[in-house]
Amino acid sequence: MAAGRFAALVAGGLMAAGSVCSAYAQDAAAATPANALEVELNALTPSQKGCMMTFVALNKLAAPVNKISFELAFFNDKNTVDKITVLDFRDLPQGKKRVRQFDMPNVKCEAVTRILINDTPVCDGPAAGECMKGLVTRSQTSVPFEG
Repeated sequence: MAAGRFAALVAGGLMAAGSVCSAYAQDAAAATPANALEVELNALTPSQKGCMMTFVALNKLAAPVNKISFELAFFNDKNTVDKITVLDFRDLPQGKKRVRQFDMPNVKCEAVTRILINDTPVCDGPAAGECMKGLVTRSQTSVPFEG
């Protein structure tokens, strides 16, 4: 009899935990707009030239992106802009993830404290302004990545 109640309590707890996890996943999905251009800073790795930066991009916009570039500002430990550069992410097909790597010469990974997408100078495909408007950024590193 006690074992039966225990099993029911455990099953009820697992269902409640599953509901919480399911609700959390739905909240996280709802946090990203349907028409979004997601760009993630995935890794910063020291290289012979400077710093290899790895990004993962997912185009959830209403149209494919034929060509896109991002103007990035790199901040240092004094919270001042150390460098501004434009990176060509090439094409971003609709609904597909793409990994893009850039070896940044004369940039030390450990000196980068924050990266900001300042602009999208090239955004060929979506309606004007949609690339920047739909931009959602996140970082898998300790370096904040903002848009």
